[in-house]
This record gives sequence, C-alpha cells and structure tokens, in this order.
Amino acid sequence: MKMNIKYKLSLLTVMFLSTVSCQKNFLTEDPKAIIAPDNLYVNKAGFESGLYGLYNLVRSERKGISGSSNDMAITAAIVGVDNAYSLFPASGAPESVFNDFGVRLNAGDAYINRLWRYLYEVVNASNTIIGRAENPSIKWSTTEKNQIIAEARLIRAWAYRHLSFLWGDIPLSLKESDGGSIKTDWERTPVVQVHKAMEDDLLFAEANLPEVVNIEGRVSKVVAQHYLAELYLTIGENQKAKDKALAVVQNTNYKLITARYGVKRTTAGTPFTDMFIDGNSNRKQGNTELLWLFPNQYLSVGGDVNVMRRWWVNRYNSIKVNNKFPITYSKDNGGRGLGRFAVTKFALSLYQPNDNRGSSFAWRYFWIMNNPSSLPTGNKASITCASPGYTGGALGDTVKLSIACDEPLPLSVTAQNWPNTRKWDWAPDDIANVQETSNYNDQIYLRLADTYLLLAEAQLKLNDLNGAAATINILRARANATPITASQVTLDFVLDERSRELVTEEHRRYTLLRTGKWLERTKLYNKYAGPFITNRDQLLPIPQPVIDANLNKVMPQNDGY
Repeated sequence: MKMNIKYKLSLLTVMFLSTVSCQKNFLTEDPKAIIAPDNLYVNKAGFESGLYGLYNLVRSERKGISGSSNDMAITAAIVGVDNAYSLFPASGAPESVFNDFGVRLNAGDAYINRLWRYLYEVVNASNTIIGRAENPSIKWSTTEKNQIIAEARLIRAWAYRHLSFLWGDIPLSLKESDGGSIKTDWERTPVVQVHKAMEDDLLFAEANLPEVVNIEGRVSKVVAQHYLAELYLTIGENQKAKDKALAVVQNTNYKLITARYGVKRTTAGTPFTDMFIDGNSNRKQGNTELLWLFPNQYLSVGGDVNVMRRWWVNRYNSIKVNNKFPITYSKDNGGRGLGRFAVTKFALSLYQPNDNRGSSFAWRYFWIMNNPSSLPTGNKASITCASPGYTGGALGDTVKLSIACDEPLPLSVTAQNWPNTRKWDWAPDDIANVQETSNYNDQIYLRLADTYLLLAEAQLKLNDLNGAAATINILRARANATPITASQVTLDFVLDERSRELVTEEHRRYTLLRTGKWLERTKLYNKYAGPFITNRDQLLPIPQPVIDANLNKVMPQNDGY
C-alpha cells in the first residue's frame, strides 16, 4: 500500500503548519475548503493526513534541498568525511564547500541556511501534531492518540539528531510556532538538554509504536530503539546502548538477509546486494532486514523522488575509451548519473577480495559499452580505473582492465571513471525515459546491519571484545569476508566495518563525530578535504540570517566563524 497520494496533499498541509497564523479571530469567515491546522486536526483522519505530510518532509532529506533535483539536502552529513568526497564539485554547490572548507564554509552560505530552515520546518510540523493531539474533543482511543504522537515525537527526535550533530547547542522548541507566537529572543540550548529531549521522545515512541508497521514507510518500535542505541553511545551510556541494540537484533520480526531472494535471485548476485535491487526493498517483497523504508513511485499521482542515484552514480557517458565515448546512459549501467559524490580510495581499499560488499555486484568497476557508433572492437565492457584488489570480470561481460589508478585529479565532469556504488542504481523500464532526472524507486533508509554495528560498538566500549567480534562476524559471514578475532576489535576497526557495510547509507559525519574520530580520519583518508579541515569544522556555522533575526537576544556563533 502506497502513501504517495496522501503525501502530496499533506505536504501542503505541513507547509501551512509552519507558516500560517492560527489566530481564530484573524478573519470572520471560516472557509471550510481551506486546509489549515484548525480544521484539519479535528479527527484521526486529519492527523493521519498531517503525519503523511510530515513523512514527506523527512523523505526530503534525499531530495534537492529546495525541491529541485540539485543540491541534496543532507550533503553536510555525507561528504567531507573519511570515506566520501565530491567527485564533481559544481561551482558554488554545497558539495564543493565540503571539499574546500576554509573560508568557503561560512555563516552566509545559502545551503547552510536552507538546511537549518528545513530541519526546523520538520520540528515545527512535528510540534503541531504533538500539541494539537491533546485536544480533548477529538474522538479516538488512547492507543490511537499515542501512536500518532509517538510517530511525530520520533520524527522530532530525528530532526534534532541532525541539528545537534551539525551545530551542537541549538534552540530547542517543543511547542508549535505560528504567526501569533513569533520569537526574537531564542537561546541556544546546551546539547546535553537537547539529547535529553530526544531521549524522552524516543522512549515515548518505543512505548507506543507497533513492532512492525502495517504501512510501508512509517516508523515502528525498532526504529526508536535503534536511534536510542545511537543516542546512548553518543552520551556515553554504553550499557543502555547495548540493551537497546539487542532489543532490535533479537526481535524475531527482523533478520539479516543471508540467502538470495527477490526479483533477481536466479541470476548472478549476492544476498547483500539483493536488498538494493529495485523490487526487493520492501518487507512484503522479502526484505526482512529493513527497519525504515523511504517509499516512492514512478509515474503516479503524488509519487515522490530522491536523488541518490543522481549523486552517487557517475556521469559515465563522459568516459573516453580510445578517444571515443562508447558508453551511454542505460538501465544496465545504473541509470543516469551526475557523479557529484564519490567514495575515497581508502574506502575502496577496505574490502578483501572475497568480501561480497566489495564485489562487482556491489560496485560498478566497469560500464557496458553500448554506443554502436563508438564501440572498440571486441569489447562489451571497459573500465579505466580499478580499485585496489579488483581483478575484473563479472556478469559474463568481457572486461578490458587498466592498472589501478589514484583518485581523479583534477575533479571535473571528465573524471567520471572512478568506481561507484551500485546501491542506488535505478532507471525506468520505458527506454524513452532512461535519462529520468531522479529516482522513483523505494529505498532502504535504515536496516538491521546498522544496529548490529551499534551493538558491536557498545560491546567494545564495555570491554567485551569477544562479544564485539562475534557480532561483527555475523555481518562478515553474510558478506563472505574472513572472520575476525577479539584482538582485532578496535574503534577504528568498527568504523572501517561500518564503511564496508554502510558506505553511502549512513550519515558518516555523525558516526565520526560521535566517536571523536572525524578530524583524525578525514585528515588521514580524504585527500581533498583533509588538508583544509580544522577543529572548527566539526560544527557548522549558525546561519547569519538566524543570528540577525534574533533581535532581542544575542545568539552566539560557533567558535572560529
């Protein structure tokens, strides 16, 4: 069952929640045809509609931050880290800032301001639902009411997770803001208090959400428990982190994908990579590892988009072979890529040759030559760069190998021959639209393997190295990687394993900040951002428009900006 039709209507609703005054005497008329908080949140159906709009805002994380196909909303959490950078930093685009840092990262940056506004829009839409659910005239059961509130509180915690990792101390708002309650004296709440508010929200969600959702795309109890495990690791409550992670991995409704399944189970592939194939993402399609899905639908009313393929798949049609361009956009080659993000050489070097997560089913080390006017004789496929350890050959294609190369220099549209992940491959079936700008496929947002790695980190911090090794080996066995021993478990190894498993999926910046490793590892492994980052860059600057709008109280800027 899809939510997209409701999503489209409800996004307008959420925009109203964030911008429209709710003063009842503002007009004498009471037009019932206009959707506004006062006439929407009067029954359970209205709250469901508002929730779908809220979920649509959450899914905007993987869209263009202004609703366009460019400038992915959550760029700041993905590149400028140890395992990712911008391969094609368009002039002035957000991803170029997180290669260059220095003076490019400043309080006047338009992207930073848009990101702040987006996340607080999510906060306020959540607050509106939470506050208005307390209206005693609404006819619903306590269970129905608490589930609505629980979903909104989890999403509010989700937004504050982003905000606190990105900016540290931030204004904490737990009540609806409308045109009649504009504040100009906000204070930056210490992050410890923000974490406490997040914990309260997530505990309420854990207590009031179902074990398994009945509509794909909504959140369940295990999502709350997963984020609680991460939060407890962040604040040093390691036993609590372990307990919450265990609650997820021991939940019998969820299990790792360890056998082939789905639409391509009879063709060459691996259990790990099956999860990312279009048609295999949902629980109803067999994905037992899924914790939270971002649903989309192509050519449907209200069907939404994301730009993950556009950003992570290279612009391979610009690759030259023998001074020709033999490769064109196709479904077999992953769809139309823009190549704005790429993984570092370090990230590619982490895989053993036998690790399925580093195989050509998981990475595109070559592209199928498919331009009849430019095909070199005797070749169906070719690569111009090979990752360390790659030996070539897969899927029955003849592969022309070159020597392993370093990361592209200079970075540009003509350097799109670096291996890219296949997790976000997608193109529509109709050939006429193969160059479709954005993705419309359902996508995994959160999965059980991530929770296993939170558990391993908690075990490590509790000095249970045997337990941590055993947990990590569950994932390594699924990937056909060599088991490890307790003596190999260090924080850096856990971070390496997270990259092997979750590269391009996790918010890598947050993981590294939470573990105190962002500065060290980005300097070591990111040849573009590493030389420029300083301690200052662990937090983003408070947007200057936010500081300027706080007329009645000085809002301090983060150090160094």
